[in-house]
Amino acid sequence: MRKSSRRLFAVLTGLLLLTPTVAVAAPAREVSALSVLTYNIHHGAGVDGVVNLERIAGVISQSGADVVGLQEVDVHFDARSNWVDQAAWLANRLGMEYRFAANLDQPPVNEGEPRRQYGTAILSKYPIKDFSNTLLPLYAGSEQRGLAVATLDVGGRDVRFANTHLSKLTSAERVEQAQKIVQLLSGSTAPTLLVGDLNGVPTSPEIKTLTAVWADTWAEVGFGLGFTNPSLLPTSRIDFTLHSSALKAKTAKTPSTLASDHLPLATTFDLG
Repeated sequence: MRKSSRRLFAVLTGLLLLTPTVAVAAPAREVSALSVLTYNIHHGAGVDGVVNLERIAGVISQSGADVVGLQEVDVHFDARSNWVDQAAWLANRLGMEYRFAANLDQPPVNEGEPRRQYGTAILSKYPIKDFSNTLLPLYAGSEQRGLAVATLDVGGRDVRFANTHLSKLTSAERVEQAQKIVQLLSGSTAPTLLVGDLNGVPTSPEIKTLTAVWADTWAEVGFGLGFTNPSLLPTSRIDFTLHSSALKAKTAKTPSTLASDHLPLATTFDLG
């Protein structure tokens, strides 16, 4: 190579080295299926009366769920759960994002301590883009319940995940709560999942209010009666996963465990 050619080559090489590298973002990995779990954890207390969050975490982990709706979750609530923030503990143990919805929010026993809260939680392996909790209609003598709604970024698409725990008091109260849920979740085209302990059986008016809008996953793909309560010799199906038509149900099962007084409900969906 002649001297002038070598000099030109060196200059061009130097310019290439000085040119900044432009990073090209990799496209989000497309996700074709979603695994879901709904579970009333009874503040972590099993049929044996022992509060054991590790047992609850094991049930969730073994289910392989991508997103979880939990009911009856304590956050610094009481000595019954050793004042633990159960939502944060479970999320940290499982390596998932989480949001907690305080339906009961009480002052601490001692000034300066955390507020005493009880409600529902959403855990997710996917990013949670936004979150809200809306209190539901309340009858005298009943316990306040709410509707927690998260928007998840599932492989670049939005999936709306709602979690609730309807009243145990009367069907009439649950009907009003169900009507409020239909109102709150209306007007969106995002694929939607509604999970929770609904305290009503499939033929009750409160459940029919919801299944008039969203499909009952167990009725579509479950095998058998799907009873979830009580966990020891269950006699009723009161825990549900409902879904919009944008999601196609694949499987539904009730894993056997005595870690709570309810059985969990595990379901899977095609995202289309």
